[in-house]
Amino acid sequence: MIDVNQSEVADAQREVQRLLGRCLLRVQQYEKLLKHLIAEQAISGTPETIHRNMDARRAEAAGLTLGVLVGRLLGDYIQKEGSDAPEEALDQNQGSHFSFRLQVHLPDESYEALKADLRALVTLRNSLVHHFIEQHDIQTLDGCLLAQAELHRSYAEIDRRVEQLRTFADELNHARKEAARLMASPEYIEAAVNGIMPDGKIHWPGAGIVYVLRRAFRELSVDGWANLEVAARWVAEQEPEQTPNKYGCSSWQQAVNESDQFELRNFTHNGQPGRWYRVRPGTR
Repeated sequence: MIDVNQSEVADAQREVQRLLGRCLLRVQQYEKLLKHLIAEQAISGTPETIHRNMDARRAEAAGLTLGVLVGRLLGDYIQKEGSDAPEEALDQNQGSHFSFRLQVHLPDESYEALKADLRALVTLRNSLVHHFIEQHDIQTLDGCLLAQAELHRSYAEIDRRVEQLRTFADELNHARKEAARLMASPEYIEAAVNGIMPDGKIHWPGAGIVYVLRRAFRELSVDGWANLEVAARWVAEQEPEQTPNKYGCSSWQQAVNESDQFELRNFTHNGQPGRWYRVRPGTR
């Protein structure tokens, strides 16, 4: 005949197992959501590399432990107010480069409180995974009841962190949608592709006409100089929409001078008289 007390202990042990499994599943949900947030929080690259870069970020995040993920969350995504965004090294030979990064800035006190809470979550996860049986005597009914109470508290804390992280993820998704909407607007395209701001001012270092003149220079230069007239014909064939008039200039010479990105001289080069230009040192 089965002892009633032993039957109660067995039932209590099964409840401990159920509650422990529930906690671990919630931790895994947190980790999965955190990996998504870390991977999607920033994206950069050229049109040719941006998808590979995104896949690489996802693959990297998938292999990180919770402790490392929390460190990345507090370093890359959530920062103290006044922190500067990390500078990204760009290859000047890559051409068009796109970069998107979302960050949340908190007052020092709020940041430190969040950091302490997240470190406590990592400790809680490790305790549940590695030390729970050591810390609780589940061979007795009282021990099982204490373990169940602890697991209820643990689940509530983990669930609170999941909901907090879901809020961060929702903000990220909203920001990305707004960024996509902005980047689809004609005003953004003009600014990003051609350097023409909504107020009509020209950001010459990023102007489309400067970009194609640099391309023409690389294709046509002889002994460090390119003929401006020949370059203008090359641009008309390769990028016909890039004209001086688009940038408020009446001539190619005026566009080159206004941009301040090139040196322009009149002289005879290799027996050919004309206007010759080259990229001004220190510009990109």
